[in-house]
This record gives sequence, C-alpha cells and structure tokens, in this order.
Amino acid sequence: MVATTRGFFGRRRESERDPRLPPGQYDVGAGWPVLTAEATPRVDADRWSITVDGLVDTPTTWTLRELRLLPPSVYAGDIHCVTTWSKLDTNFTGISFDTLLDAVGVRPEATFVVETSTTGYTTNLPLDDVRGGKAWIVWEHEGKPLTREHGGPVRMLVPHLYFWKSAKWIERITLLDHDEPGFWEVNGYHERGDPWREQRFDGD
Repeated sequence: MVATTRGFFGRRRESERDPRLPPGQYDVGAGWPVLTAEATPRVDADRWSITVDGLVDTPTTWTLRELRLLPPSVYAGDIHCVTTWSKLDTNFTGISFDTLLDAVGVRPEATFVVETSTTGYTTNLPLDDVRGGKAWIVWEHEGKPLTREHGGPVRMLVPHLYFWKSAKWIERITLLDHDEPGFWEVNGYHERGDPWREQRFDGD
C-alpha cells in the first residue's frame, strides 16, 4: 500500500469551499482579528450616546440605557473583512437600525448616511444599505458585552458589506442628500464594499 499525503492532493477544490464565503475570503474560525484605523479609545458606557441627525424630522440622541429599552434585535450570520477573513455563524445583540430611523422620521430627500465614531473615523453608505433589516446598532457579541477592541460599548453592524462599513465606537449617524466619502473611501477603498462583488478598492 502506498501512503499519500495531503500535500499530494494540493489545495481543496473550489467546489469544496463553504458557500457562505464570498470570493477571495477565508474562514477565520474561532478567531476575530482586531483591525482599526486609529488608536483604540476608552469609551465610558454610562456616558456614551448616539445621535441620528441630518435630513430627519426629529434629530434624536439616545443613551445606551435608552437604547436598551427599545425592542431588541439579534443578527445571526456571517461577517466579512476587506483583508480577506470571514467569520461565520456570529451572533450580535442590539437593535435594528430601522427602529432609530422610524423614531427620527427620514425625510424623502435623504439618500446617504455617514457614520461617525468617537475617534472621528467616518464611513459612508447609501441609505438603502442600512434600512430594511440590513443594519444594527449592537452592544453584545455571543451573549457578552462587546469588547473595547471590537468597538465596545456600541458599534454599527452592516454585515452584508465589508466590515470597515460597520464603524466601531459609533456616536453619530447623519443622513444626507449626497454621497460624502469617509476615511477609507478617500484613501482608495470602494465606495460601497460588497464582498460578493469583491468591491475592495476604488474601481473594483
């Protein structure tokens, strides 16, 4: 009998890839890499708040305590980073962003949003990418408080797009009638960031 090795057969065939993985992505498994464009801040959960303003009828600010009184929502699914890792079967708890949009009243001319972090980091999105059950404000991951390194006490979650669109340490969402590129977008990243279309960089 002749022994064989895994190396003889080479890489797994593309047909054996997990269908939940977008092109060019790999399953990071139990890990969750920490990537950020700036120093990790220390945000006091008791003093944290989020404001939704811009083209809305009633600009509103919520504390974390006030958010927790709103109807809860859970995202169970996958997340994808532009640096090619994906984390499958994740679970986040928070509220649907639709809940906040309903509370402030979106004006008809609004077409884009800009997310702003306490660090000053910004990222932009078409309004349609954060409404209709596509985005969340979250404070728990796998039943535990979101860690500071991963955006705690509260971060945005837009799981159908690359994860730079899910701003950590979120504190403001501004609705606009025009596109306004954020930090990574002005530094060469794609305006939208759809992992299934590999929209990593400007021009993809």
